[in-house]
Amino acid sequence: MSMASMEKHLFNLKFAAKELERNSKKCDKEEKAEKAKLKKAIEKGNMEVAKIHAENAIRQKNQSLNFLRMSARIDATASRVQSAVTTKKVSKSMEGVVKGMSAAMKSMNLEKISTLMDNFEKQFEDLDVQTSVMEGAMSQTTATNIPQDSVDVLMRQAADEAGLELN
Repeated sequence: MSMASMEKHLFNLKFAAKELERNSKKCDKEEKAEKAKLKKAIEKGNMEVAKIHAENAIRQKNQSLNFLRMSARIDATASRVQSAVTTKKVSKSMEGVVKGMSAAMKSMNLEKISTLMDNFEKQFEDLDVQTSVMEGAMSQTTATNIPQDSVDVLMRQAADEAGLELN
């Protein structure tokens, strides 16, 4: 069954369920009307007519419930069809992804990837060496610019304010 056909059936099912709900509401209104007629007949003392209106009210109530039950069943069926449509769409999407991944895997040259990774690691190691040299040079420059005794005085001062002792 094609996707368009399934979606058309889904639409028709939803439409039928709505129509049955409308019919159920119509029967509810007719039931209320029959009950009003029943009440008037009783007030007039016409028991034969009252009995007919009572039977009609009960029939309308039962018809309303039947329409509601059918609507619920059709709605459940529509939900299943919706699930099938969605599943089919997801399956098609997954199929496309799998084909794309397969093509990507075929185009990958493991030897080239391995060489590329080796070059990346070598450059990363070179960067680490350069960074270490720069940090060493910077720490020497910084250390020579700041007198050690000034650092010691500031540390003692901070320790005294905090009530701590330096070792």
